[in-house]
Amino acid sequence: MPLIRELDPSASPLDYYGYELRRRREAAGLRLRDLGDVVFCTGSLIGQIETARKVPQREFSERVDAALGTDGFFSGLVGLVLRSQLPTWFQPFADMEAKATYISTYQCQLVYGLLQTKEYARAVLATGQPDKLDELLAARMERQRILKREQPPVTLVVLDEAVLHRPIGGREVMRDQLLHLLSLKDERWIRLQVLPFRVGEHASLDGSFTLLRFDDDPDVIYTEDLISGHMTANPETIRDAALRYAGLQGAALSVEDSAELIKGVLEERYGQQTGTGQRPVA
Repeated sequence: MPLIRELDPSASPLDYYGYELRRRREAAGLRLRDLGDVVFCTGSLIGQIETARKVPQREFSERVDAALGTDGFFSGLVGLVLRSQLPTWFQPFADMEAKATYISTYQCQLVYGLLQTKEYARAVLATGQPDKLDELLAARMERQRILKREQPPVTLVVLDEAVLHRPIGGREVMRDQLLHLLSLKDERWIRLQVLPFRVGEHASLDGSFTLLRFDDDPDVIYTEDLISGHMTANPETIRDAALRYAGLQGAALSVEDSAELIKGVLEERYGQQTGTGQRPVA
């Protein structure tokens, strides 16, 4: 008889998930194979999740809730599990981002994480050569769920025009990413602007940053370097960042002209016809 790995449910969100999955499966009188058949996976995968050797996904968790009648328990827990897969230094920001009422971000290299397509995100994450790419990708996709809430954060994004031209992931991936950005134009809670090359020097030549605002907590600014991320609620730093962001918004193209610029890049670089009108001079 194989030795069953006993989990300490207090060790981590992943261990707690595995512990509860085994406990509730056994309480329902189901073998690994039985539950696997119901949720469309192998009994081996169920066993790996129950022993914290495999990270569960959201779709799996929703199926388990339906199969075991657990009233959303695993669907609720999986968000915490996936967030725990993020780099330790990034987790505090992810927690704050999920609670923010307003998000204002300037990105000079990449599409903001909340607006990335799955394949674009995979290509970005792979550059770090992580051991658990699939888990990191699932965690990034999980972050994006805040934009699907009944009342999502107001999300203001300024992208440097360079972001539109850097072919992350190859031709097809980048085309789909640009199409996704276009699809956000009519989202009520998202305002996407492009800072065109013609602006030249601007208020954030030093790099990207993100401002988070909350209903009941102080504002926070987040920046990253090559090694880790940094957050501060220092009032003078927040004030300086807010002024810089206002300058970036003022220099950037309008939402409408930004969409036309994205359409122009799609047509010129990817042969994608989007029904563009007059392209702005950028």
